[in-house]
Amino acid sequence: MADTHGFLKVRERELAAKRPVAIRLKDWREVVDPANPAVVARQASRCMDCGVAFCHQGCPLGNLIPEWNDLVYRERGREAIDRLHETNNFPEFTGRACPAPCESACVLNINQPAVTIKQIENSIIDQAFERGWVEPQPPSRLSGKTVAVVGSGPAGLAAAQQLTRAGHTVAVYERDETPGGLLSLGIPDFKLEKALVERRIEQLKAEGTRFRCGIEIGRDMSWVELRRRFDAVVVATGATVPRELALPGRELAGVMPAMDYLTASNRVQSGALDATPFDAAGKHVIVIGGGDTGADCVGTAHRQGAASVTNLAIGRQPGETRSESQPWPVHPTLFELTSSHEEGGERRYLAATVEFVSGDRGGVSHDSGVSDAAGTVTGIRVAETGFTEQGRGPIPGTEQLLPADLVLIAMGFTGSEPITDPGLTLEVDARGAFDRAADFSTPLPGVFVAGDAGRGQSLIVWAIAEGRAAAAAVDRFLTGDTVLPSPVTAKDRAFS
Repeated sequence: MADTHGFLKVRERELAAKRPVAIRLKDWREVVDPANPAVVARQASRCMDCGVAFCHQGCPLGNLIPEWNDLVYRERGREAIDRLHETNNFPEFTGRACPAPCESACVLNINQPAVTIKQIENSIIDQAFERGWVEPQPPSRLSGKTVAVVGSGPAGLAAAQQLTRAGHTVAVYERDETPGGLLSLGIPDFKLEKALVERRIEQLKAEGTRFRCGIEIGRDMSWVELRRRFDAVVVATGATVPRELALPGRELAGVMPAMDYLTASNRVQSGALDATPFDAAGKHVIVIGGGDTGADCVGTAHRQGAASVTNLAIGRQPGETRSESQPWPVHPTLFELTSSHEEGGERRYLAATVEFVSGDRGGVSHDSGVSDAAGTVTGIRVAETGFTEQGRGPIPGTEQLLPADLVLIAMGFTGSEPITDPGLTLEVDARGAFDRAADFSTPLPGVFVAGDAGRGQSLIVWAIAEGRAAAAAVDRFLTGDTVLPSPVTAKDRAFS
């Protein structure tokens, strides 16, 4: 603890400035400017190095937060990145795409704003890359064992890197044209620039991990053949089945899952597509769902030049302070003004969607230039949300019609895509995820499940933590023992 009075002298959070809205809407670059090192050090001095550091428990990775806060304050960046990498393979991803349950669990958060842990984490890894401190770590010897990792999202990448460094020969299979999963195709560049993902992929390749993109297991290669070729298999395919909204008019053109919209946009930015078939330019866009994916859709629609953007949430607007039901150190549901919502548009709470309408079903006329022909959405009917013993639903008599040319359903995901290949039969639990034991193993010898594929929709820190822990389980299966860290079990849950 470099400054024993830091939390008394510096009582406010200081965050890096965001680029002006008028400027950032003209490009897809990251919204937040790099933080001033002096500000980062000042914030690091606020860390109290608690006797019981609840931030460790708030983060499933068990990041050594007080230790690297102290090193940042002392300007010992090389040691800080070494300490950060001890628990986190990809801090530049978590520092940008994680909602920071570590900050919610910060002891300082009891009566002051929490330490800016995410910002400090970003500054450590960004400085490390700038100064050449992040280097490939190929194994000193090979084990002779082979592992297939199916899925290249954060769980798959973390498992692959850990197993490669342990000396196993690892091949990562990805059905899309580029590795990274939702890091590459789901999250917009203004939130996570793809150059950050690409440089990590290059590091993994330099260490010996092999990538096989454009190959879907179960279609291009059977699961039987995959298991025959490899000594162990890690299933890290994510939870990619979108939650549906089965209402009248759902079949209309222009109504689609949010991820279809985001992946098309990301492919345009990467050069894989010349133009998106779901361009929001000049359209009235409605995004259903108030979470991170919904916010990503809002920011993307703004950059595409939408005529209007409306974000609907069926529930009440969260409070700005913790409720009694979510005391410290749990990660609370709070109202957040995201960078995407700062850029314009309207947010509506207690808005229950009733139906999607087109020109021949009482649709609305507007000047977006979009045809009101039958079969294409022109509006949605919404009502005020009511609450009964049966749950939430629309209150009769409160309906109104909103113009819409593009409706994006961003209500989360219900589980993993089913595996129909008889060569890999996995049980599915009530959340639609693949069932596994606490050590990530399945009843099939040598087959393990990591990340959202087994946990269900969750946070990126949980995906990386599970990838690391599953790698330890695989290493133990292959060699009889392991020195790889195992930060979580498959049955662990966050503060809630």
